Amino acid sequence: MAFYWHDTVNFLQKLTPLRVWNALQVMASYYWSRALKKPVQWGMPVTISVEPTTACNLRCPECPSGLRAFTRPTGNLKADFFRQVVDEMGERLLYLIFYFQGEPYINPAFLDMVRYTADRGLYTITSTNGHFLNRENARRTVASGLDRLIISVDGTTQEVYEQYRKAGQLEAVLQGARNIVEAKKEAGASRPHVIFQFLVVRPNEHQIPEVYRLAEEIGVDEVKLKTAQVYDFENGNPLIPENEQYARYARQPDGTYRVKNKLLNHCWKLWHACVITWDGLVVPCCFDKDAAHRLGDLKSVPFREIWQGQAYQKFRRALLQGRDQIDICTNCTEGCKVWEEESV
Repeated sequence: MAFYWHDTVNFLQKLTPLRVWNALQVMASYYWSRALKKPVQWGMPVTISVEPTTACNLRCPECPSGLRAFTRPTGNLKADFFRQVVDEMGERLLYLIFYFQGEPYINPAFLDMVRYTADRGLYTITSTNGHFLNRENARRTVASGLDRLIISVDGTTQEVYEQYRKAGQLEAVLQGARNIVEAKKEAGASRPHVIFQFLVVRPNEHQIPEVYRLAEEIGVDEVKLKTAQVYDFENGNPLIPENEQYARYARQPDGTYRVKNKLLNHCWKLWHACVITWDGLVVPCCFDKDAAHRLGDLKSVPFREIWQGQAYQKFRRALLQGRDQIDICTNCTEGCKVWEEESV
């Protein structure tokens, strides 16, 4: 794995004694819980993912936002509510991810929320499909203090790209990346660390070498290859790559598929992270896309009470006793390798 000096130093500079101590508490409680086979939770989350919006301009086939398939309410995160979340939790967080479902840049207040978080010394990350990175948004992104920008580039030609990124325009994404690189140069800034994320599926797996060439040409900092989660995988799926190195699923002798990793009865995510939906619901992780497992509502209960509360502990206990009995875990690849190739 490559070492990115500027990004690493930037992250380390944001550490405080309280944040380090909290992370140590969380880690200790996780391993203690595994040993006891019952939930013990010390400290607060190390990271949270906050959902700026459920809206998206694309129609990707394995995404609830793209399919417009949510049963939960849809909308935009409100800035005043977000500031309350950061004020309550920010002192102990190592980093904050502005992403769950939807396209973050659709929320008009998104970059203002990034600025608020960055001003409090938090490392900030977002993931975008790249269609909203015009010159002004690129300039504002750099000025916001965003630390890491993940741009989804799932093909190197329009014909291949649009097979997964339905309704997307590859050239708009590539121009958005150029705009970010240029805005960084104009500002003399090393942030954000820009990543091309390439979701490897069967239609694009032959283009992996080309995405590195594109990234180098544009001046992107890093390329990450990511395996794809698909919902109907048991009998095969046209998105599962031919090269099993890049697949989350293994083909069986009878022609069916299974998730590669074994479902062990523990999960680091339930001890160090959580997801907060745009309307304040706390859910276990990013696999609960429709917020079916609601562990609390921040509009009515402080986060600490939810984090240490009965619903959270009950979910952790169920996980320690039988992860294969929890629906969102059965197609989960927690612990599966996500391939991160050498930087360009």
